[in-house]
Amino acid sequence: MADSSIPMDTPTAAEVASIASPINLILLALLIVLAYMRLRPTSPVTLPKGPPPTVFRTFTPPELKPFNGENSMPVYLAVRGRVFDVTPGRNFYGPGGPYENFAGRDATRGLASGSFDEDMLTKNLEGPLDTLEGLGPEEMDALRGWEERFSEKYLVVGNLVAVGSEGTG
Repeated sequence: MADSSIPMDTPTAAEVASIASPINLILLALLIVLAYMRLRPTSPVTLPKGPPPTVFRTFTPPELKPFNGENSMPVYLAVRGRVFDVTPGRNFYGPGGPYENFAGRDATRGLASGSFDEDMLTKNLEGPLDTLEGLGPEEMDALRGWEERFSEKYLVVGNLVAVGSEGTG
């Protein structure tokens, strides 16, 4: 009589679908892959290297001359005795740029007079620095504007002194 209490249409345990059916195995594998992708260790974030540190130094005109952007050199120019690193503006001040004459040179007189000609540059690099004699008030105002613009935009990397006065100052 105990056997007659189980209905005939109820499946037995062997007939019930196994947990190891193909669809369940695929879903389990997918779950494991997704969990791995979410929890796997990531490579550490590396920041790009910054530019090398720039040491503030004293330049003479011949020492400044190589800093004209050629041969992978930075682009420096001087305004009223202060040397600016204008390398971020290489397309203007470097080779082929509209102000390339000023690269590696004292650009003070040229900027003050608004002339970008080679004539505005000191010819004798071994001689004294330009005293700006002959510049009028308007040119001096223009020069102050340029100097302010350079100070806001570019890093000062040194001072420009005449040859022979490197040790004094």
